[in-house]
Amino acid sequence: MAAAAISIICNFPLHSHTSIFFNISFPPSVRSRKSCFFRFSRICVVSSHTNPKILKPKRRSRYGQPLSPYDSDSDEDDDDDSFEDEEDDDISTSDDESLDVRVSAQDRQRLKFQNATHIRRDSHHHSEGGSNAKLGHRRQTPEITQDCREKEARVSLAKDRFSHLAEELDLDERWYPLLDYLSTFGFKDSHFIQMYERHMPSLQINKSSAQERLEFLLSVGVKHKDIRKIILRQPQLLEYTVENNLKSHVTFLTSLGIPDSRIGQIITATPSLFSYSVENSLKPTVTYLLEEVGIEKNDLAKVVQLSPQILVQRINTSWTARFNFLTRELNAPRDSIVKMVRKHPQLLHYSIEDGLLPRINFFRSIGMRNSEIVKVLTSITQVFSLSLEGNLKPKYSYLVNELGNEVRSLTKYPMYLSLSLDQRIRPRHMFLVSLKRAPKGPFPLSSLVPTDESFCQQWARTSVDKYLDFRQRLLLKELARKYERR
Repeated sequence: MAAAAISIICNFPLHSHTSIFFNISFPPSVRSRKSCFFRFSRICVVSSHTNPKILKPKRRSRYGQPLSPYDSDSDEDDDDDSFEDEEDDDISTSDDESLDVRVSAQDRQRLKFQNATHIRRDSHHHSEGGSNAKLGHRRQTPEITQDCREKEARVSLAKDRFSHLAEELDLDERWYPLLDYLSTFGFKDSHFIQMYERHMPSLQINKSSAQERLEFLLSVGVKHKDIRKIILRQPQLLEYTVENNLKSHVTFLTSLGIPDSRIGQIITATPSLFSYSVENSLKPTVTYLLEEVGIEKNDLAKVVQLSPQILVQRINTSWTARFNFLTRELNAPRDSIVKMVRKHPQLLHYSIEDGLLPRINFFRSIGMRNSEIVKVLTSITQVFSLSLEGNLKPKYSYLVNELGNEVRSLTKYPMYLSLSLDQRIRPRHMFLVSLKRAPKGPFPLSSLVPTDESFCQQWARTSVDKYLDFRQRLLLKELARKYERR
């Protein structure tokens, strides 16, 4: 029988450019696998380049038998005995030069397994590559392409916009997205410089984190136009997390009885609130207001809304100092002082030397006794916030010289001091005079208290429109007079 020749091509994925061609001749006497000898008549290795890791000519199996000189991807395959040979007999082969090479059935099976494994890997890589290519093709939609272009355009614009600012400050390009985002709230270069000088780490916050925090503030009632003011006053706020800080402080304010509609205003007025611990600072302050100052629990929410700063000041120091001053200076009883704080908690912020004392001395200068001053201050404590030269003195002068009243009338109608001289006191007085309905003698201060409708019905006996028209013309005359003085 003639010898049969078989050509076998083995592709080893160990190297993508390597192929081994076997030309094997079978002698005619071959009857079974066990007695079969392979004659390698020709071995040709084709490779575009070589890899020294592949060739290991002296390798042997764990049983001391010679292995194929071609390595696998990992040495772990050498020890893989999970696939046993069907036959353990060695099969020897010889080439044309009568050089025999014996290959065990175990090694042959091993090479067969490696080939199958690599072919599967190759197939998987080709399949995966094709899928990725298709997926990539699908992703290249016009919308995504447009988004990429817009993103690149924004990055380029940000670099152009902040390049000169980066020359003045030590800015990192990674900060640009945050600066660009804050610009939507009206931030300008001067504001970024202010933030940099006050608290530089606030500019290093990731844009998405800052956006999450500011959106939370907007959701609880902070107005968009107030974000810039808040951040400039408290740039650290950009570093406060929603879950661990912002939410807990909002929950605290709600627990005081403050309505949701007022939360945003309190945050805007006192953004530093978030830098104080709820448990170690804010709650103890509330306890002090209730137990030491004497604020009723039902009045607590009102007090905080009138003056949110009361939560972040050293309440024990400010209360003690002002309580002692009013007690010593006016002999004011404790109940009256507590009532002052409840009506106008800003009292605890005012300077004693520059705020409280000058106004008390003014009342004394116009002839009021301490008891009368206490009565006026208890009734309308906000007079402590009014300007002496621009408010209190002009009103007193008009009271005495134009309305013909005495200073004692202030104890009966202390609200007079809180009314606007240009918008309320003078227009109503002049309107009644023009209608010849002003009573003789001291002008009744009670006519200044009611609403415009009640005033026109009870005192002027005319329409509201007529009074409003008169007031508008009077205001224009006063404005022209002030302009001429300049």
